[in-house]
Amino acid sequence: MDSDRKRQHETPGQRIQGELRELRQLRELRTREQRGRREERRVDSPSSRSRLDQPRTGRPGLIHLPAWDPEAFGKLSERIARFLGTGRFIVWMTVVIIAWVAWNTLLPPTVRFDNYPFIFLTLMLSLQASYAAPLILLAQNRQDDRDRVNMEQDRARSDRNIADTEYLTREVAALRQGLGEVATRDFIRSELQSLLREIEERREPADPL
Repeated sequence: MDSDRKRQHETPGQRIQGELRELRQLRELRTREQRGRREERRVDSPSSRSRLDQPRTGRPGLIHLPAWDPEAFGKLSERIARFLGTGRFIVWMTVVIIAWVAWNTLLPPTVRFDNYPFIFLTLMLSLQASYAAPLILLAQNRQDDRDRVNMEQDRARSDRNIADTEYLTREVAALRQGLGEVATRDFIRSELQSLLREIEERREPADPL
């Protein structure tokens, strides 16, 4: 009611200005809403999720995985991989397989726990192989990382050696040039002999007097 009364007392020019202000406000609100919708679409789009320059919205996971130390796990995998690559492991595995087969073939049926064709033994060997392969790969990756670091250090060391060698070469060349300008003993001796000859030649005309 108050707004209607105010509009009745306003002049036509004031009414037009008020309507223009309302239209501007509505346009600003619409543009803000459109921008917000565009930003939401960009965030929710798969292309924006794959981009690395935009932060990903964190979602609480239903399953909380246990945390572990990668360095300790890597060291353990290297130890296991080293043990798997030794002859002792092959000997122990051979002994266990022979004992397993002998137990389940030579002993009475009441004592056997894995009859022929030794399905449980096959399962255990498959399980051991399935764990051994990724552990060996992890150890190889760590070794590759160490080799890469060693190669970078060797490259930096070789670059320093090359720079030192070039510096020493320039210094030796400068010393050679400097020594070329220094008077040697033979040169001084020849110069002294030539001076003595000139002195003797100058003295000879004065002797008859």
